[in-house]
Amino acid sequence: MMPTYVYKCQRCGNQFEMAQPMTAQPLKVHESCGGEVRRMIQPAPVIFNGSGFYITDSRKSTDSPKSQPKDRKKSKAGPSSD
Repeated sequence: MMPTYVYKCQRCGNQFEMAQPMTAQPLKVHESCGGEVRRMIQPAPVIFNGSGFYITDSRKSTDSPKSQPKDRKKSKAGPSSD
């Protein structure tokens, strides 16, 4: 599969895509109007496959008693009336 490059013509402003091998030289001339073309920089696509990409995949369940603080009620400031 060849990468697809996006070009923009400096004369007419037209943008177009061209599938080319990575070893091919960039296009220089727009075929329609003869204007100079420049290859545009495009962000690489990111595909998340598999587990570990979501917040629910990396956390353990909070149902276990170990994940709850033991002294939650005793954390009040001030004197204790025990």
